[in-house]
Amino acid sequence: MPQQRRAQVTRRAIVIAAAEEFDRAGYDATPLSAILRRSGVTKGAFYFHFPSKDAVASALIRFQAQVWSKIWQRWTGRGLDPLSTAVELVDEVIRILERDVVVRAGAQLAMRDQETAARWEQLLGGLLRRSAEHGLLRPEIDPAAATRVLYATLVGVRVLSTGRAIGAAQQTGEIWRIVLGGIATADWLRDNPSVPTAAPRPTS
Repeated sequence: MPQQRRAQVTRRAIVIAAAEEFDRAGYDATPLSAILRRSGVTKGAFYFHFPSKDAVASALIRFQAQVWSKIWQRWTGRGLDPLSTAVELVDEVIRILERDVVVRAGAQLAMRDQETAARWEQLLGGLLRRSAEHGLLRPEIDPAAATRVLYATLVGVRVLSTGRAIGAAQQTGEIWRIVLGGIATADWLRDNPSVPTAAPRPTS
C-alpha cells in the first residue's frame, strides 16, 4: 500500500475509533488508550496524525459541521416551501445521526457549545417564522413557541433513543405527525399528503 494511502487509512481508523468511544462512553470518560485499542494503532502513529485527544474531537466537530452545511444548502436550494424544508431537513439530519457514528459523535461534541446548540434552534426558528409569514401555520400559532417545543422534543429524541426498540427516525415521524397536525394549516396538510402528519381537522 502506498505510504500516502496507508496514512489516510490510519487517520481514518483513529477518527472512527475515537467517534465510537466518544459515542459509547462520552468524551471526558474516554482515555487515549481506549482509542488506541479500538483503532489498533500505536501511540506513535496516533501522535503522527493528532497531537492530542482534543485534536481528534476538533476534527470530528469540523467534519460534522461540513456535513450539516451541505445538507442545509441542498434543502434550502430546492425551492420547497419553508415548512416542507424544515420537515425534510430535520428528517435527513436525524437519519444521518442514527446511522453515522462519526457525524453523531461530532454533533454531540459540538452541542457542548451553547452557541452551536442555539444556532441550530435559530435555523429551525427561521424556517418556522417564514412558514408563518407564508401562511403555512395556523394564525394562532406563535412560531417562536413552536420552535422551542419542536427543538426541545427533537433533542429529547436524540438523547432518549439510544438502546430503544423504536429508533430516532421513527420517533421523529411520530413527532411530526403530532406537531404538524397542531400547527400547520389544513391547506398545507392537504397539499403534502406524503408528510407523516395527522389527518387535517375538518373546517367548521
